[in-house]
Amino acid sequence: RVYFFLQNRKSKRFQRSLGHNVTGLIVDAQNGRFAVDPADLEVGAKLRLHGAYGMDEVERIAGLIDETSSVLVVGSHIGSLVIPIAKMCAKVVAIEANPHNYRLLETNLKLNDATNVEPHHVAASGKEERIKFQLNTVNSGGSKRVPVHNRYIYTYDNPEVIEVQAYALDDYLGDHAFDLVLIDIEGSEYFAMQGMTSILGQTKTLIVEFLPHHITNVAGVTLDDFLAQVPEHFTKLTVPTKDSTYDRAEGMDVLKRMFAAGEGDDGVVFHTSV
Repeated sequence: RVYFFLQNRKSKRFQRSLGHNVTGLIVDAQNGRFAVDPADLEVGAKLRLHGAYGMDEVERIAGLIDETSSVLVVGSHIGSLVIPIAKMCAKVVAIEANPHNYRLLETNLKLNDATNVEPHHVAASGKEERIKFQLNTVNSGGSKRVPVHNRYIYTYDNPEVIEVQAYALDDYLGDHAFDLVLIDIEGSEYFAMQGMTSILGQTKTLIVEFLPHHITNVAGVTLDDFLAQVPEHFTKLTVPTKDSTYDRAEGMDVLKRMFAAGEGDDGVVFHTSV
């Protein structure tokens, strides 16, 4: 609690030092050129202070796609992954639910001349619905549907709660053919996968954030419920934090042990044998 309190205070202090009329800072980073929210102490701060964010994941994805690939990113944030990925493939469809992040995403696509990115300001869910969504500021990438069990770690910066439009992406998107699908939506991965069985059934590679507390608290489902959404044609999985690739059965056992130990991974990679 002390850490989160101090982060919230640090964010507000930095915003005050700039003036409340400053809603974005332009940063030239390894990922590209970005307008970032000065209050964001996660992606925004890392781009500002270190000149890069998530380049290890970008490099991992680079080995899974080529210049002909079509990629779907569910949870695009401000584009720090979308924009470098777009330089390596034919097309990226970018889904982002947070209206503030989406505005920065649109700006950043223009700053980087990313004309092969198709952005959509919607949330991904199991059906068409309006969902309550909380707008975190200290870590804007942590914004999420209001959790079933809304713990302090999700509310320490007193997020504004709004309603956003959500869709099953199978119904919302006309094109279901993607070579790679990346889903990182802070605990809503379960609901998103429920609504994209056709899309997932056709993709070669699926990358999904795996955080036990998100599965339990945000989605409010069991691990078995979560894993049941992963199509059977994915016969192998890679856990980057373990630096290992497993056959499906063994990999699922690894995820179960990680879940029991409270261990997560920013992007478990499910893929076919081919």
